[in-house]
Amino acid sequence: MAALRHKLSSKFERHVSDQIETMPDEELFSFHTYNADEGEKTAYSNYSYWRSTLNSFKKNKTAVILVCLVVGILLFTFIQPLLPNQYDPNLVNNDPSTGIQYRNIPPYILTLVGNTDYPEIKETFWFGTNSIGQDLWARIWTGTRNSLLIGIAVASIEALIGIIAGVLWGYVRKLDWFFTEVYNILDNVPQTIILVLISYMLKPGIKTLIFAMCITGWIQMARFIRNQVLMIRDREYNLASRCVGTPTRRVIAKNLLPYLVSVIMLRMALSVPAAIGNEVFITYIGLGLPTNIPSLGQLINDGRQLMMSASLRYQLIFPTVVISIVTISFYIIGNAFSDAADPKNHI
Repeated sequence: MAALRHKLSSKFERHVSDQIETMPDEELFSFHTYNADEGEKTAYSNYSYWRSTLNSFKKNKTAVILVCLVVGILLFTFIQPLLPNQYDPNLVNNDPSTGIQYRNIPPYILTLVGNTDYPEIKETFWFGTNSIGQDLWARIWTGTRNSLLIGIAVASIEALIGIIAGVLWGYVRKLDWFFTEVYNILDNVPQTIILVLISYMLKPGIKTLIFAMCITGWIQMARFIRNQVLMIRDREYNLASRCVGTPTRRVIAKNLLPYLVSVIMLRMALSVPAAIGNEVFITYIGLGLPTNIPSLGQLINDGRQLMMSASLRYQLIFPTVVISIVTISFYIIGNAFSDAADPKNHI
């Protein structure tokens, strides 16, 4: 076997030697040409984190449909007052001939299918009216806009404060004791008490509710971010960045936050329905928004008082359906985006 290998090797060497002897000198010592296009192909990657995240998210058809639904609802809450034949949400509608309020008029669709209890009504109330004659169609869409704005504002403020505090809490060791004491103080005060006290002390309004929810709401986000940062703080790439003198703010912005995008978006998505739920609770105990500022919590509380009457349950059903769609949509969207933002799911 060794003799055969030696024979083949000798034959190959003689073949190569013959080829070299027959080649002209200019071919033996010519320079290799550089192709810029080929160099770009090997040195450049067209990978984009956000494009890959979006492509991964679009594969979840349910989440995409719910995003369109939520965006459509939010846009319609701004468009609805501009449509023709719309009522003011705070206007008390009266019969022009008698001056009597259109109280507890059933939805317009019910009057089309044979309800003859109100043959004299000439107005169109799509969702009916409440106990003082206000149009529920206008109040529900205005209340949806106010509740969504409260939820989005609270989620954004909690995320901003919570991310900054959480990253500093987890990465800067000198600040650990300070944020730990702040957390121990705020976390031991029930959020319900703070919501009630702030609602009593300040003038009722949207800004008051947002302020009351954000006083302690950010602390849970900060603690969650802190725990995530602790798991990746001392990994090799962060140690290497500190060794070469990379500023702390750059390490946080480039090394830590991109890793936490998925969990941050999930927490923000869940904060929106949580804020709407807090608004419903505050209104339920009578400390919510004033009656001239409709909200879903206010409408649900009004409908709750009439739920024992079968003919008036529509006043509870309509706002409940809207708030259910919004909360469920944000939950599913948040989970879908969290999965899509995970680099492990990128191709």
